[in-house]
Amino acid sequence: MWEIIKAIIIGIVQGVTEWLPISSTGHMILVDQFLQLEVTSEFRSMFFVVIQLASVMAVVVIFWKKLFPFNFKKGEDLIDKAKFNMWFKIVVACFPAAVIGILFDDWIDATFYNFVVVAFTLVLYGFLFIDVENNNRMKKPRVDDLDKISYKDALIIGLFQVLALIPGTSRSGATIIGALLLGVSRTVAAEFSFFLAIPVMVGASLLKVLKFGFSFSSQELIILGVGCLVAFIVSVIAVRFLVSYIKKNDFRFFGIYRIVLGFLVLIYFGVVFFTSV
Repeated sequence: MWEIIKAIIIGIVQGVTEWLPISSTGHMILVDQFLQLEVTSEFRSMFFVVIQLASVMAVVVIFWKKLFPFNFKKGEDLIDKAKFNMWFKIVVACFPAAVIGILFDDWIDATFYNFVVVAFTLVLYGFLFIDVENNNRMKKPRVDDLDKISYKDALIIGLFQVLALIPGTSRSGATIIGALLLGVSRTVAAEFSFFLAIPVMVGASLLKVLKFGFSFSSQELIILGVGCLVAFIVSVIAVRFLVSYIKKNDFRFFGIYRIVLGFLVLIYFGVVFFTSV
């Protein structure tokens, strides 16, 4: 029962932090420090990735009408060309991170997955959010609709997504900052960031499951199922909240939150490190 409670807590944290630009990795590191699942390291690694796929399904459900490129209504074209075009842009944007991630996944984890890097990137991108929003305060967005994102815009946003391979950066945070710098409105930047997560998380989850294999114990299946269900439900709430929030507010609050969290991570793990020496 205690392991199920842990899975619920982890699912809540995942569901909230995957979509808000505050780094799910930074939060997961803290959660894992206090609530380590009593499972194998292989299952834990797979679990933390696959529950992200559950979060992605929340986006698919919420934005189904914007994402599904086929139309089965009588008298209308079967294929929605605008939606297909958007999917091609998503593929273009995901290509850089997919290539770098596949080639250097293990090296990136071994090199950058530590509290110093996570704390640094939390703080760095926190200041970037504040700076970008301050500079954009009086500017009118160049792109105020998803259809107006060009292939060039998509590729540049995709290059920013590569930065998110470094733990603590936040995938949504990196892509939103990239989009804002290009003159994309906050609402469109957030939605495009949501959509980019679909192929990224599906691919990452499949790789992790294939590495782990399909031989789950009954306990592992329950933990994974509970974590995914909770992550999905909480993600629906988090996505709706962010879409509503940015219609009236900017991202500076999230920048401040990241800075505070970054220093907390640095202080906590710094104390743990020095007291263990």
